[in-house]
Amino acid sequence: MPSVADSFTARAAKAALDDGFVVVFAAGTGNPFFTTDTAAALRASEMGAEIGRDYQGRPLHLICILKGACIFLSDLLRALDLDVSVDFIAVSSYKKGSNSTGEVQITKDLDQPLEGRDVLIVEDIVDTGLTLNYLFNLLASRGPSSLAIVALLDKPSRRIQPVAVRYIGFEIPNAFVVGYGLDYGERYRHLPDVCVLETPEGVLV
Repeated sequence: MPSVADSFTARAAKAALDDGFVVVFAAGTGNPFFTTDTAAALRASEMGAEIGRDYQGRPLHLICILKGACIFLSDLLRALDLDVSVDFIAVSSYKKGSNSTGEVQITKDLDQPLEGRDVLIVEDIVDTGLTLNYLFNLLASRGPSSLAIVALLDKPSRRIQPVAVRYIGFEIPNAFVVGYGLDYGERYRHLPDVCVLETPEGVLV
């Protein structure tokens, strides 16, 4: 798995936003551990090739966790030379303060059954593992032939609940990231880069 520090060719900028936060882009900012759209798409393509080899000759059913994984899913899909189908699920994680309790509500369930299928969960970022572990066990109970997880980003320093992620794009430090589908209060998903979100007091975690 590559380090995100190995990825960059992109523009460098700091963009002050109207709510007082600052999005710090990957290159040239003193935060050399977040990736650009070019690097993220390239890594998605590499992961797609690996997944294609592992599932060669077998139909693969992708489940995208809304909303953050949608851009990663689109890049991953285009890299898969397989018979692929797609479904979507949305979850809401109950929080105590800023931390997830691991209690999960399904706000949009799957449209298709999983029984007897090879299933790959597509996630944007693995953090505490609480929500993803709950979701993995829920989907496993629906009888897929196999079940695995692919995630663009992994933040192992935040892990509370172990979760087996088969494919990981980048391992990142403990900082709050936005862009490339990831949000802060439903904003900044459109940013082409994966960025660290800063306040005047420092990096959000």
